[in-house]
Amino acid sequence: MLLKAMYRVVVNNFLALAAAAVAVAVLRRPEELVARLRSVPPAHAVIAAVLAAGVARLWRARRAREVYLVEYGCFRPNPRYRAPFATCKEHAHLMPYLVDEESVAFGIRLLERSGLGDETCVPDAYHYMPPDKSMKASRDETELVIFSAVDDVFARSALGPADIDMLIVNCSIFTPTPVFADMVVNKYKLRAEVQNVNLSGMGCSAGLVSVGLAKNLLQVAPPGTNVLIVSTEILSSQYYVGTERAMLLPNCLFRMGAAAMILSNSPQHARFRLGRVVRTVTAARDSDYRCVFQEEDEQGNTGIRLSKDLATTAGHALKTNIAAFGPLVLPASEQLLVAFSFLKRKLKLLGGHTGKVRLYRPDFRTAFEHFCIHAGGRGVIDEVQQGLGLSDDDVEASRMTLHRFGNTSSSSVLYELAYIEAKGRMKKGDRVWMISFGAGFDCNSVAWECVKPAADADGPWINCIHRYPVELPEIAKDV
Repeated sequence: MLLKAMYRVVVNNFLALAAAAVAVAVLRRPEELVARLRSVPPAHAVIAAVLAAGVARLWRARRAREVYLVEYGCFRPNPRYRAPFATCKEHAHLMPYLVDEESVAFGIRLLERSGLGDETCVPDAYHYMPPDKSMKASRDETELVIFSAVDDVFARSALGPADIDMLIVNCSIFTPTPVFADMVVNKYKLRAEVQNVNLSGMGCSAGLVSVGLAKNLLQVAPPGTNVLIVSTEILSSQYYVGTERAMLLPNCLFRMGAAAMILSNSPQHARFRLGRVVRTVTAARDSDYRCVFQEEDEQGNTGIRLSKDLATTAGHALKTNIAAFGPLVLPASEQLLVAFSFLKRKLKLLGGHTGKVRLYRPDFRTAFEHFCIHAGGRGVIDEVQQGLGLSDDDVEASRMTLHRFGNTSSSSVLYELAYIEAKGRMKKGDRVWMISFGAGFDCNSVAWECVKPAADADGPWINCIHRYPVELPEIAKDV
């Protein structure tokens, strides 16, 4: 361990060590340095200074503007929306004309093995029998979760509706007319010139897709521009009433939630600095394209079909994403080990070696202190943990978010960030890796660096953080 630590220090600080060595060599003979400087003609010195200033100014002008997370807020559901397992089972038994006994048993087994707890919440529409799938029910849920999240982010920030220059709202399935973006503009009376975008159909990855879009806009916008991002998934109109098991999964895993964040290209009031953003789309593969697919079953019931290979598909997409993301964030010591490993495998193959030669798996804990993995399900978290070689502590925020709030789709990574801050684990300078997956199939990675930790834990975990983490039952294999 000591040898590995020394290796990382030397490799990661090679340039600094080399510069220090050169400086020491030069300063050992200061009179020689002074003599050389005096021998330079004044005109040459002036030209060099002007050129250096010009290059520095050109570099600053061409450098992309930094983007910051000013604040974020999450919808905190009222306990009256709770959907414990017993209630789900009772409601299913009271709807025999919609769901058969075998489907009920399957759903209960799934819930028991899913990693969800008894405090997850569903909208009012799910508490009716049969569920209320009307447009009004969906609008009511939309206004509840979106406005609560936006109210929270404004309450926690020094900015208000008048300071918002751009608006991005994402929701995958439910897309009414007027769209959610117009709903937010109307509610908060945003300025007439506000630019707004409404994203749909991107599934659970849309929240980080929105961050990437906001980054691109802010890097070319005037200084002081602010973007409000709202991420949610509306469940009321999407309750599946058939018996296809692959289409029953969303009923069991998805829960109500929403998150809002304000991004800016001004460091004033910033809490996090946005780092690298990498998006990978694997829709060219037919199996990936149909992995999360909205369609009708044989009886004509519309729902979302989740492939049994969802966790495996997520793992493959993550590998592709890491290939692009890793070199941008990993320290030189880890990249060098990967390069040596790749070279070793090539040499063995050229030498006629027929066995499988495994590449070195980089340690991403050298690049990040915290990980926010989309709480899409127990199997998805397991796949990412195993693929990245993370510890149980590294994925605690993801598992506890799944247990307390369920799969809240594109907003889940912000609930996880809130968990880390509520636990008091976020420190200035800490780096965070957010990972999300979505229909398409998409994998998104976003890096953050903490500028200022939260002053308090007044977020979605305020009433329950003292009870977490909880012990989850051991399950050999996710459903």
